Amino acid sequence: MAMPFFVGQPYLLGIPPQQQQQQQPPPQPPPMAMPQQQQPQVQQQFVKPPPLSEEKLQEKARKWQQLQSKRYAEKRKFGFVDAQKEDMPPEHIRKIIRDHGDMTNRKFRHDKRVYLGALKYMPHAILKLLENMPMPWEQIRDVKVLYHITGAISFVNEIPWVIEPVYIAQWGTMWIMMRREKRDRRHFKRMRFPPFDDEEPPLDYADNVLDVEPLEAIQMEMDTEEDGSVMKWFYDSRPLAESKHVNGLTYRTWNLQLDQLSTLYRLANQLITDLVDDNYFYLFDLKAFFTAKALNLAIPGGPKFEPLIKDSSLQDEDWNEFNDINKIIIRQPIRTEYRIAFPYLYNNLPHYVHLSWYHTPSVVFIKTEDPDLPAFYFDPLINPISHRHAVKGTEPIVDDVEDFELPEELQPFLQDSPLYTDNSANGIALLWAPRPFNLRSGHSRRAIDVPLVKTWYREHCPAGQPVKVRVSYQKLLKYYVLNSLKTKPPKSQKKRYLFRSFKATKFFQSTTLDWVEVGLQVCRQGYNMLNLLIHRKNLNYLHLDYNFNLKPVKTLTTKERKKSRFGNAFHLCREILRLTKLLVDSHVQYRLNNVD
Repeated sequence: MAMPFFVGQPYLLGIPPQQQQQQQPPPQPPPMAMPQQQQPQVQQQFVKPPPLSEEKLQEKARKWQQLQSKRYAEKRKFGFVDAQKEDMPPEHIRKIIRDHGDMTNRKFRHDKRVYLGALKYMPHAILKLLENMPMPWEQIRDVKVLYHITGAISFVNEIPWVIEPVYIAQWGTMWIMMRREKRDRRHFKRMRFPPFDDEEPPLDYADNVLDVEPLEAIQMEMDTEEDGSVMKWFYDSRPLAESKHVNGLTYRTWNLQLDQLSTLYRLANQLITDLVDDNYFYLFDLKAFFTAKALNLAIPGGPKFEPLIKDSSLQDEDWNEFNDINKIIIRQPIRTEYRIAFPYLYNNLPHYVHLSWYHTPSVVFIKTEDPDLPAFYFDPLINPISHRHAVKGTEPIVDDVEDFELPEELQPFLQDSPLYTDNSANGIALLWAPRPFNLRSGHSRRAIDVPLVKTWYREHCPAGQPVKVRVSYQKLLKYYVLNSLKTKPPKSQKKRYLFRSFKATKFFQSTTLDWVEVGLQVCRQGYNMLNLLIHRKNLNYLHLDYNFNLKPVKTLTTKERKKSRFGNAFHLCREILRLTKLLVDSHVQYRLNNVD
């Protein structure tokens, strides 16, 4: 339908400019020239353009259609619009894997190159497999899978995003359940390692696992009153996925209510530190560790390092009045702690040292154990301030003050407001809670990026622990310090997506499979790759079993031993695959109801 246009517009749709000039009224004098009351009102004229012919309308419609289809197409790459791939049924990859077997069939001799080429991506396939592993509270986890059409490699094409407080709380309940299990030994059954024999090929998922109903997952029973706010969704595979608390199906941001957060905080209590005062970490924080490393000192209970500066010049120093033995008076030896706390004062060569805070404001918050206590109460840990030594005031009372009385209608401020509500105590606890429980909203993180026990080894090792525990604490601290020193801020790079580029080729298809099935596939693919590599070098006297142990089949000659040496990369890949096989087999045993 043609729209009417005002004459005032410079170009009228569908009308040549010559006709427009004829239709426009003669120019008016400027409005300021005549007085306000004499200005005549100009009537607006409407012009109707002539209707378009049928062909022109069709042409316009076609062009518009073309433009929109280009604009909103699934893919725009060099103007080439590609139809999106549909997911394949799982039977397709099952048949491919079963047919290829261990690649001895002559029919698949041309696929051997593809299998060996895929070895480069095997570590990535294992990483994606392990990071998407089902959690103890899940029976089965289905994952999106991207696989090569020869069955050479299968990738789990998912990122396990989690809501941090929910994830920590879920593991907190697992901790409680496992401690109970250790106490009661109700479901306990020892597991043989390795779960399957060295010469037993990886099980076929469709024949053995597919139809077996798995045992119950580990889940804590919840109380409808106390845990009502999280009870319905707590053990879902993606909690709150279709609620207003998450941004949508992409699951990238979350926001939680106070009652939900306080319940999660209580459930996660087992894994979370009770410390709120930063002064606990004085001379036991990163800066102190950096200084100790630089000065080649060891904080008691802290990590030990190689000397940073190999400096022998101190011993060879000439005599001068500052190091004269007759002038140096050492009343007591300088303690390690002094040297780290005041490095410029107590050290000769303070290179690469860090100064840390001497004292942060004291925190007098006390975590309440009893939920029935009021929000504001007097804790027995706090020493009362006695009135015994208070000096009584001796100021004389003015006469007219005695007669003063407050009027009866006067009321104190906030008289009708309650001192506290049901949520006050929870709110105060969350205010002092460690991250992420002190946040109302945040971004989802990968499950493997959420630290569950990092705070444990950053504290002093509890007294009375055996030597091996103290050594573990020190080693973890050492790697924590080294990692902190070595991390660089990430460089901004153009983000490249490996799986997207794979999926865009004709050689990859996608489907949805059970995690255990993908695990079995990856183990079988890894076995085939390493086996092909061994036979490629004609090392027929080496045998790789299904648990990835490499054994000679006879006593080797010196020449054979030299020829059969593999590099570190091969053995590292073999060991990683061996670990993956153990994990996947453990899940298979659970799915076959052999272990709980």
